[in-house]
Amino acid sequence: MMRLLFALLLVLPGFGAQAQAFQPDEIARWQQQAKQVNIVRDNWGVPHIYGKTDADAVFGLLYAQCEDDFARVEDNYLTNIGRLAEVQGEAALYSDLRARLFLDSTQAISIYKKSPVWMKQLLNAFADGTNYYLYTHPTVKPKLLRRFQPWMPLMFSEGSIGGNISVVPLERVKAFYSQRKSTSWVRPDFEKQDREPVGSNGFAIAPAKSASGHALLLINPHTSFYFRPEVQVTSENGLNAYGAVTWGQFFVYQGFNQNCGWMHTSSYSDSMDEYLETIEQKDGKYYYKYGKKLRPVQVQKISLPYKQGNQLVRKEFTTYRTHHGPVVGQESDTKWVTVRMMDTPLEALEQSYLRTKATDYASFKEVMRLNGNASNNTVFADSKGNIAYWHGNFIPKRDPKFDWSRPVDGSNPKTEWQGLHKVEELVQVHNPASGWIQNCNSTPFTVSGPSSPQKERFPAYMAPDAENYRGINAVRVLSRKKLFTLDTLIAAAKDPYLAGFEEMIPALVMAYKSTPGVATTQSQEVKEAVEVLRAWDRCYSKTSVAQTLAIYWGERIQRLSRSRVPADQPFDYLTFTAFTIQHTTPQEKLTALAETLEELTRDFGTWKTAWGEVNRFQRLTGNIDEVYDDQKPSIPVAFTSSKWGSLAAFGAQTYPGTKKRYGNIGNSFIAVVEFGPRLKARSVLTGGESSDPSSPHFTDQAALYCEENFKDVLFYPEDVRQHAEKTYHPGE
Repeated sequence: MMRLLFALLLVLPGFGAQAQAFQPDEIARWQQQAKQVNIVRDNWGVPHIYGKTDADAVFGLLYAQCEDDFARVEDNYLTNIGRLAEVQGEAALYSDLRARLFLDSTQAISIYKKSPVWMKQLLNAFADGTNYYLYTHPTVKPKLLRRFQPWMPLMFSEGSIGGNISVVPLERVKAFYSQRKSTSWVRPDFEKQDREPVGSNGFAIAPAKSASGHALLLINPHTSFYFRPEVQVTSENGLNAYGAVTWGQFFVYQGFNQNCGWMHTSSYSDSMDEYLETIEQKDGKYYYKYGKKLRPVQVQKISLPYKQGNQLVRKEFTTYRTHHGPVVGQESDTKWVTVRMMDTPLEALEQSYLRTKATDYASFKEVMRLNGNASNNTVFADSKGNIAYWHGNFIPKRDPKFDWSRPVDGSNPKTEWQGLHKVEELVQVHNPASGWIQNCNSTPFTVSGPSSPQKERFPAYMAPDAENYRGINAVRVLSRKKLFTLDTLIAAAKDPYLAGFEEMIPALVMAYKSTPGVATTQSQEVKEAVEVLRAWDRCYSKTSVAQTLAIYWGERIQRLSRSRVPADQPFDYLTFTAFTIQHTTPQEKLTALAETLEELTRDFGTWKTAWGEVNRFQRLTGNIDEVYDDQKPSIPVAFTSSKWGSLAAFGAQTYPGTKKRYGNIGNSFIAVVEFGPRLKARSVLTGGESSDPSSPHFTDQAALYCEENFKDVLFYPEDVRQHAEKTYHPGE
């Protein structure tokens, strides 16, 4: 329980002030390093960075990222170093507190000082490249960070959509540390939230199923739009990585080099645990039970600033932790919740960078022995013809007698981790007989069809992931084709079938047939709509009226059934579909359809509205929080939410003042790669490379993206030069 000790008003530093002065000697050093870096912008605005050393390349990479979207670079670090509230105010205070509970700048600085020389050089180059951008762009006004420090990437080391701490509910942290005891045991089931799923798809094709005889790889992350730009970063020391890099990080997160490629999908493998600590208070101090003894709870005061008007207000919290980790909530006054997770940021950063220089399956697997990837599965292919999959990476060994999906007894020494599983012990496949691999944030036990791993061979905590409709569709499209090319792999990635409606639509049709004489003023329209849905092929299309009906009706009937799901019932997309069918009456299904017809008629003039009229792509400002306007130009999009099984994901919603839906999450950077003697690849990026609306590269890829078409990747220097739009050193 956190005590608010004081609120101290200060003048908010940096408001209206000049940027922190850079010293002449460091400016001279940056200028010298910039001469060793060439940035070539191709005709799509994609930056190809060439440096003499890896550090030079990192320097140029960060400079180029800042050119394209400094706001997102800064925002990612405000979040990950726990200083968001200094910009956003008190609403972000507990996000900062959560970040500081697990790692603070003091620890990060200490890790930086102990880092090997090669890593220090990269960390220094990260800070230097970013700071040189600020020096050469004095009109750019950071929200807060006027100087970047080399330790910062150690607090943002994996590159995924927020890292491990994002799964610790902010509501629970806030409830505990603001003393709202009665509501502090918050255990949200994220699958029950009416939200758009995030994740990714990865496909790998073995030479035996490739028309060229070379391995193929699909890279298809599903993130918030513009979360990652497209880059190539190259040095004379063997670095040559192409792909998607998270804003502000210096490694290609999902991508490829001339020898191999890697695709990460979000994993549900259990890499972190909650402990219920038994708390006792004696003489004003807290102790927790461990075995037969009491141990003192570790106490630390944290002072967090947050913006209030033009002032900085500080709140000082007393935080608690046990040897398992920080306290993040409570079940009762005597049962506190701690979280244990990976706390090796240096190894995580080393692994994230070194895998981009892997040359084949063996060297990539060797890098995985760092066990620094706590949130991802990996789909892999190389030029030697290997394809592979690993489910997770950082997975602690545990006593399988306990249910690790729930908080375990922190007082029982048998619940301690027993080291980490070796890479060889993970759920994985290597060159499966089926000749293909898929993962769509789904179970690894269908990853290669009949060649998939057997579930009973692994402890439950290794792969609790459920099947989903994307996974079902991926197995279908990869199983049915004998040989793949880059073109047919792209076709597989955008297969339009929506498996999520396979059972939902027949259930609606049956409801209509079993309800004689539907007595509504719209009975004729309901009858016609049921027939449209019955005849639908379950495939998405811009011209499909059935798709519009299905999605609007499906969302409505699921909202109704969601409120009926028991709190302790296991939940995933497939079981939720079954629950919805079983726990809504035929009349409720038909009423939901009638209400859908009313909604569409009200909003669009007719319920016979094609999906492309409803579902749109629009980019107006380039701001992190984009705005949307029905009266301004937009582009129709056929593909839809991944929760219905759409392999190409496009999560869209209405916004204040809009009737149409605009996408903001889903397909982002997408690429297909063929690992032959000369690498071939194609890619597309959401919208474009730049966040500046005045740039020709703000929406130059939007038409390709919305039509699910790809551009050629310019990987080799001669191809880049041929299509160069601008060549320069940083600062020019």
